Amino acid sequence: MAKGLLTIVTVAAVSLALVFAAGCQGAAPQFRRIAVKDYVDKMKAGWVGQMAGVGWGGPTEFKWIGSIIPEEKMPKWQPEMINQFGQDDIYVEMTFLRTLELYGMDVPIRQAGIDFANSGYDLWHANNAGRKNLRRGIAPPDSGHPKYNSHADDIDYQIEADYSGLIAPGLPNVVIELGEKFGRLMNYGDGLYGGQFVGAMYAEAFFENDMRKIVRSGLRCVPRGSQFHECITDVLKWHRQNPKDWEKTWRLVEEKYCKNPDYRRFSCNRKNPPTKKRWNPNWNIDAKINAAYIVMGLLYGKRDPDQTIIISTRCGQDSDCNPSNSGGVLFTTLGFSKLPDRFTSALNPEGKFSHTPYNFPMLIKVCEKLVRQAVKRAGGRIEKNSDGEEVLVIPMQKPRPTALEQCWKPGPIANSKFTEKERAKIKAGK
Repeated sequence: MAKGLLTIVTVAAVSLALVFAAGCQGAAPQFRRIAVKDYVDKMKAGWVGQMAGVGWGGPTEFKWIGSIIPEEKMPKWQPEMINQFGQDDIYVEMTFLRTLELYGMDVPIRQAGIDFANSGYDLWHANNAGRKNLRRGIAPPDSGHPKYNSHADDIDYQIEADYSGLIAPGLPNVVIELGEKFGRLMNYGDGLYGGQFVGAMYAEAFFENDMRKIVRSGLRCVPRGSQFHECITDVLKWHRQNPKDWEKTWRLVEEKYCKNPDYRRFSCNRKNPPTKKRWNPNWNIDAKINAAYIVMGLLYGKRDPDQTIIISTRCGQDSDCNPSNSGGVLFTTLGFSKLPDRFTSALNPEGKFSHTPYNFPMLIKVCEKLVRQAVKRAGGRIEKNSDGEEVLVIPMQKPRPTALEQCWKPGPIANSKFTEKERAKIKAGK
């Protein structure tokens, strides 16, 4: 009896020791690996996906508001549509890449603000308001604060956050940090979260093909309690309930996030053209509803490049930006070498993105340079495999979302102003 009891105690002790050892091993850093050549292949595809989405959806932008674009009104894809070198939905984020290229991943937010203030392209909504603030001497993060920026919940940083995930594969906290640096120039609250969400989906797309898992990875980078988190959670739920009917999910999104004033509490609106005598409640450039349309393309598109872009476009509203985001995320999972020829055959390698120093090959080289910095800075490394090929060894990160804030009840301003020396560096807008 005593011997049997001793055996039980011994087995239990050994089991506890094994559990403890396993727990200790689990606490050790874990890594994911991707060959540099495979990273580049996927990153290139991400940029092509953006260009395809914005080129294909471009003719429909804001022509359907509060309604689904009829199937017969969807433009027909032409390979030449890929050459979107004059699209603000793409080249604005290259300002951020240029800042990172020149100053590194630790660039101060104030330098990011100076560079954005000096940009020469036309802007609208939160981007425009943020840049005007910067040029007036209101330094970030106040340039995106609701006190100074009435568009702070708009889609702007969400449109241009693709770069953050494309240079931070598997690194959601780098994406969040980049949002705190560049997204704060023009957005706040849900407007900021939208960009961090999109960037985090790209970051996961280098390692994951399941779209629900990719969306959930993005959602883990958004604070619970925000309307943005609620909206994407709803879309995931409605997709599960209506897996074959994206139009029913669209109607649910429309009813709650467009028609319900509780979800338009800091919603930008504009006068209804052409009379400009009344407000148009159907017009909605909030980050969250347009993010819903990105997610609907990813979920209902079922990894089909055409259907992903078409569904995000047909949802309406900002119907070139949204398919640009969904197309970019999906294409990243596929890789450039596996893209259908119709999306790559007409790509002009010498085409220069407006207001930037980059053509397509230069853009790819800059991203490859920055990803090396991002991985090392995050505690990763670059190794060579048995074939002598470089491999990115990337530490797995648990996302640390930005603190909860909402534009209609914002926190205090930072009282951030540019110094006279800093203002002297801002040459544009004078």
